[in-house]
Amino acid sequence: MLVVSHDAFNEVESWRSVIVVPISTSTSQRRRGPTVIPLPAGAAGLARDSVALCHQVTTLDRAKLASRLGTLAENLLEKVAAGLNHAQDLL
Repeated sequence: MLVVSHDAFNEVESWRSVIVVPISTSTSQRRRGPTVIPLPAGAAGLARDSVALCHQVTTLDRAKLASRLGTLAENLLEKVAAGLNHAQDLL
């Protein structure tokens, strides 16, 4: 999961949910269009080439988040933001 909610929102302990984008290693997901953002192995600690599924934004109870792998580089965050914009038809 890629947490995309604002840090100020994430830091409020009484708020149980965070906004996330699922990450998948499925090769079939890669063909779904501009809302699927490739993330290379090693990015933010990912073990394998993966994709961020920006069309599947959801909330998740923060208790379900086991550990933090890392932070995406700015260029990848910009691509995820573009994917989220496509998913919301904000272009």
